[in-house]
Amino acid sequence: MKKIEAIIRPEFLLKIKRKLEEIGHYGMTITEVQGCGKQGGITQNWRGEKYKIEFLQKIKIEMVVKEKDVEKIIDVIVNEARTGEIGDGKIFILPIETAIKIRTGEKGESAI
Repeated sequence: MKKIEAIIRPEFLLKIKRKLEEIGHYGMTITEVQGCGKQGGITQNWRGEKYKIEFLQKIKIEMVVKEKDVEKIIDVIVNEARTGEIGDGKIFILPIETAIKIRTGEKGESAI
């Protein structure tokens, strides 16, 4: 099992969710986060004054999936979230030792 953590622009969440559902992946956890990378935030003008927004709004998608499904899920996220501009986000893949479904006590892949 693997955990996929994807940090994306908020406007792409629903497109990604729908595409993942089309390929049979429904379970995910979504968190509103703020962050910065190489871009270092953005500078905007308001009433003639410049101000810097150092941390931009992002969405973090977390999914625990079977190892065989990782590549197709990554492909969906990349294809739906890529603009080619700085700030498109990142995807992290982490190993999961085990999963336990609290309601039934199932362990391993059957728990996801």
